[in-house]
Amino acid sequence: MESDGYFLRSDATIHTDTTRYILLEMIALCGEFPAEQLSRVIPGAYAEKVITQLKQEKLLRTHYKDKLRGYRLTKRAKEMLLENNPDRFAFYLTGNTETNQIRSEPTRRMRLYQKAEAYITFFHAGVPLFPDAKPALFLPGGKAKTLQFPLFYSSRELKQLGTSTIKIKNSRSVGILLTKTTIYVMYNTGTSLLKWEYRTEIRVNAFLQHYFNGNLYPRIPQIRAIMLGRDMDTAIKLMTSTGGFKKSLFCLDTSYEHFHYLPNTPEGEVLLKLLCRPKLLGQLNQLLLSDLMPPNEHLAIEHDALTASGDVVLFAYDFDMQRINRFNTAVQLFGQKGTIVAFDFQVPTLKNYLNTEIQYSVIDFQKFKRGFFHET
Repeated sequence: MESDGYFLRSDATIHTDTTRYILLEMIALCGEFPAEQLSRVIPGAYAEKVITQLKQEKLLRTHYKDKLRGYRLTKRAKEMLLENNPDRFAFYLTGNTETNQIRSEPTRRMRLYQKAEAYITFFHAGVPLFPDAKPALFLPGGKAKTLQFPLFYSSRELKQLGTSTIKIKNSRSVGILLTKTTIYVMYNTGTSLLKWEYRTEIRVNAFLQHYFNGNLYPRIPQIRAIMLGRDMDTAIKLMTSTGGFKKSLFCLDTSYEHFHYLPNTPEGEVLLKLLCRPKLLGQLNQLLLSDLMPPNEHLAIEHDALTASGDVVLFAYDFDMQRINRFNTAVQLFGQKGTIVAFDFQVPTLKNYLNTEIQYSVIDFQKFKRGFFHET
């Protein structure tokens, strides 16, 4: 039974807005939650106390096999969540689904772990995840005239469209993120290169353009991609990859014209907030342009502004790997001087990758958070 924000059982009481309940929700969403990601949900020593309490109440158990340690819900926990909010949890905790009937193979469990890593980033960025918090766009009759962006739909939710998604069923995407102007196809590579099939991912791009043309969006929306990864070091692996020996791993190809990289860290979470809000993106760009000259449309180099001396400037704080790569190549090809505008935590990675002649204009990330999101 539910009462005034509490969820009551004969021998357990849990606030529905507490950290303990949020952790149970996250495990339900993922199927199995990786132990190494626990600190991103419950920071500090309190995490171990929460795990101990939930185990004592027989709501959670640890699953350790093949050197993978994760947390799973007990049958009692699933029943409790379903009783409390069936609209939220039935999609994950009923039937023969990967989050309810969890397979034991390491590869399957690792996929759940990668999704969990991404979902935590979405959660901290304020992106709704559960079915009861968003319109059911991919169910029969599931349309909405007005939407409150951003919205995320997992690859499994997308497959509710049925046979029309057969050609994209092998995509490595974890889902799509809808904003007012752009649809981002979301991927998570973890610490290693993601397996990649160019033809499948290009079909994802084409499918989304076809499905959303005139549906929720007045015209074909911008389709971009976001790759999540463990940290900024992973970005170097992605940008220098040639696809591996068998060409089966990720490399920057033409599947998406714009492909952003965000780490699954507090910095990445804030960047995701920014990408979800086109108005804020515009405000930041205008602020950066106030000290620069307008771009020159006649130049063959893709750029966002010019310095007073006429050098090309690229705004790379959104870490669009495709634009960064094109800029780097063009600056070398045409013998131009170039400047990259980026956040301080991104600069070491960029310096490892880019032409040594490129200059940097550095944005203080902490000051940005305080100024744009009023966060400390």
